[in-house]
Parts: sequence; C-alpha cells; structure tokens
Amino acid sequence: MDWSQHAIPPMRLEPRFGDRVVPAFCERPKSIPAMVADAVATNPDGEALVCGDRRMTWREVARQSAQIAEGFKKLGLTRGDRVAVLLGNRIEFVLTMLGAAHAGLVTVLLSTRQQKPEIAYVLTDCGARLLIHEAALADRVPDARDIPDVTRRIPVDDDVRISRFSELAENAPLASPVEVDEEDTAMILYTSGTTGRPKGAMLAHCNIIHSAMVFASCLNLTAADRSIAAVPLGHVTGVVANIMTMVRCAGALIIMVEFKAAEYLKMAARERVTYTVMVPAMYNLCLLQPDFDNYDLSSWRVGGFGGAPMPIATIEKLDAKIPGLKLANCYGATETTSPSTMMPGELTASHIDSVGLPCPGAQIVAMDADGRELPRGEIGEIWIHGASVIKGYWNNPKATAESFTAGFWHSGDLGSIDAQNFVRVFDRQKDMINRGGLKIYSAEVESVLAAHPDVIESAIIAKPCPVLGERVHAVVVTRKVVGGETLRAWCAERLSDYKVPETMDVRSDPLPRNANGKVMKRQLREAWAAQV
Repeated sequence: MDWSQHAIPPMRLEPRFGDRVVPAFCERPKSIPAMVADAVATNPDGEALVCGDRRMTWREVARQSAQIAEGFKKLGLTRGDRVAVLLGNRIEFVLTMLGAAHAGLVTVLLSTRQQKPEIAYVLTDCGARLLIHEAALADRVPDARDIPDVTRRIPVDDDVRISRFSELAENAPLASPVEVDEEDTAMILYTSGTTGRPKGAMLAHCNIIHSAMVFASCLNLTAADRSIAAVPLGHVTGVVANIMTMVRCAGALIIMVEFKAAEYLKMAARERVTYTVMVPAMYNLCLLQPDFDNYDLSSWRVGGFGGAPMPIATIEKLDAKIPGLKLANCYGATETTSPSTMMPGELTASHIDSVGLPCPGAQIVAMDADGRELPRGEIGEIWIHGASVIKGYWNNPKATAESFTAGFWHSGDLGSIDAQNFVRVFDRQKDMINRGGLKIYSAEVESVLAAHPDVIESAIIAKPCPVLGERVHAVVVTRKVVGGETLRAWCAERLSDYKVPETMDVRSDPLPRNANGKVMKRQLREAWAAQV
C-alpha cells in the first residue's frame, strides 16, 4: 500500500547533501522564511499563534519575526551563528525560532528539563553566541567561564520588568530574509543521550520543509486547521509536527504552557481544535477525566500519536466518544526530522500493531547485523532514507559515520516491513530482553499492560539472571492501587508465559524521562540493580 489515494504533491529525485539522491517535492519553499511568507500570502489575517490571552495573525508573526531578525543583526550575529533557546512553551519560542531563520542563524534548542552541566555541554559543543532563556531558569544558566562563546544572555518573562526580550523584538523589521541555501542547517537538536554524550542533529531547511509538507498533505491539513501544541516545543515533535506544520498550512497553533488533561479538554473545546500530536498516555489521561463527556470535541478530526503503541481500548473509547476523530500513528526521530511513517487514520484500528506506511519519499528497510537487507516480514534494524533524513551530527564526524550509510540512518530500532509495506517496530536493540534464548520485545508487553483500564504507562526492563541470562521486570504507573498479581494475571491471559513479567514495581509516580521526554530505562535498570 502507499499514499496514492491522498493528495500528495508531485515529487522527483534530486541530489542532497553531496552524495545522496532522494525523492523531493517538486514545488516547495526554499527556506523557513519563504514558508512563513507563503503563510502570510495564504492567510494574512488568520490566527497564527494563541497562548493565554495573546493572539497573533500570520501578518503579525511575519513582521515580529523580521523585527527579531533585525535585533539579532544589531547584536552582531551573522549567517550561520548559533542562537541557543532555553524556553518553555510560549509565543516567544516560536517568534525567536522564526526570527533566527529570517536572520540566517541556526537555532539550538535546549530542554527546560536539562540541568546546568547538560546545558553547558550543549552551549560549548555548538559554540552558541547568544542564549535566550526563561528568566525563571537563570539558576540553570552556566557560569560565564564555562561557556566562553556565549557573549550575550537574554532572559524572557511574562513580567516586562524582568524580561529583556524587547531588546530583540522592538526594532524596525529586517527588510528581507538573509539568503540561505536550503541545505544549510536551520536548527540543531541534541539527541537524548541515553548513553554517552548527546549528539547535535543538524536539521536543514529542506529537511524541515519536507517534513512539514508530509504532515500537511498526508493529514489533509489546511488554513482552517487549529492545532494544540501540548508537547514541549523544544522537541522535534513540537517543532515540526506542531509549529512548522502550522506554518506550512497557515493554520493556527494554540500553545499549552504545560500539559494537564483537564486544561487540555477545556482548551480543545474552547478553541475548536482540529489537530494535535501527543503520546498515547496523554490521550488516556484525557479519557480518565470524569467530565470528559461535558466537552464538545466534535471539531477534533486528526489525532497524531507516537513514542509508544496506542492501546486498542483507548482507540475504541476515543472512537465511541469522538466519532469524527481519526487517529494516526506517526513514527520518527530527531534524525528523520520527525515523521518516517504515518498510518492513514482509516487504517489505524485494523493495523494496530503497525506504525504505518513509509511517508511519501521515505524508504525503510530492515537490515541484518552485517548491513544486508532482510526479506519482508523478517526482523532487523530499521534503516531510513529520504528527504527528511538529516545530513549528520554537529561537530561529530565519527558519530555521523557510525549512524549513516549512503544516506540511510540506522535507527537502532528492531522492526520489520510486511508485503503490504506496513512497518512494525518491536523494540530498541539495547532494550530487547533475551530470556534463555527467547527474545522478548518490551513494546509488546508494554502494549498489553497499557490496555489495562487502571494503567497509565509502563516500562519493561531486563533484570539479570544467573540461569537464564535475563528475566522480565515491569515498572507500572497506575491511576489507583492495583496489585502486581492482578497485572501479571492480565498479562498471562494475553502473552506467552515467558513474556509475562515475573516481578513488578507498581507505583503512582510517573516514569523518569530525559530532556526529550523518552523513558530512561537505563535509570530504571540501575535503580533495580541498587535494590538487589
């Protein structure tokens, strides 16, 4: 199967990043500022950004971005300089990013969950000259001696007496965007760093534009669509699936400062939201709200999700409560500028075990340990090729050489592609459990646990065993007290006996996550080891 039934713009093969040849959209903006200009031409007085009481049109966003670009110029920043952004979900985040692109600068996105040593490493590694940060996070900003390249810092706050954002914003607009090549780096997003130092993924203008066009065309998004950004904007999902996709279709982006299920429902109903991308646990938390049925969510038509399987029970509940909502599994990574596969909404329920079809222009294969393609249906490492795949990691040729082969990115995920082109992802290579020679994919067990009505989320990890090598341990977050034996019995009815967790840690506290929101299984394994 493919996307031939959808209105996908024409594509052609083109050279990319020197030695690659990829399918690319024939007609496309050549830069992020060009995409903003298209949004203004399409919907100049339509709402572009909404956050709290603030509302901006696309005309206002374009002008403010040009003013910020002039502010960067006054600070002495020139094409290719790096601007680091340590901001939460707020309008200034979007304006700073668009302003930096207008000035030909590279935006380096930091997570508000990162701590001082992590921030210092990123700022030093990328050679950022300017740091724009939440005033409330000033204590996390490294000392000047630890980040010698950073010559200016600009705090941002809702209180104008504290914020210095006006230094950038209150300028005459920069007359025209600084000219860039579409293969120039627009953003650097540092990978999660679950092992070793994080790597700076270089997202080029062409990568971002391609991915935004994929979201817009595959999901049939237009200027009439209204999206909630409920995930962190500093993550690739926030940047691409939310911000840049709304720029592409000239729709409205409603920004949530922090996700809370009760507030999400209020906002989605009030703003007549049509589209969003969240993790499955967020949907589940919304369904658990006792007043869910009191909200009019009839305008919500596209619900993207990724990062974990969506339980069948959750899909069925959403279908019953919001019949017009189509759920679309979106699988990707920072290195693929967000989407690599997407599930057409009408096929989600019938292909619940798949993450979807390769996105337009994407080639996905399963490879063996020697880098040879495996037959359809066999499990191997997922390699991904296409116009959304980045050129490599900032200042790290060794990591780039290890992770990319002829334009294919090695995902580290174990999966397969069937005869109909549906992609399945079973586990991270490092997270697969080997119980006496029997392979157990944690995602399968987590999916079964997620279907339990009292489970919010779970993580399956290996615990060492002198006899079998590894055994299955589950860390489960529940919304009320549930016994481990009850959950084991639930799994035993649905899984082979060797896949059933032998031990469980049932808790109410959320699972530990890194700066990009991924569950830190290494930390869970270390915590288990400390107990024995």
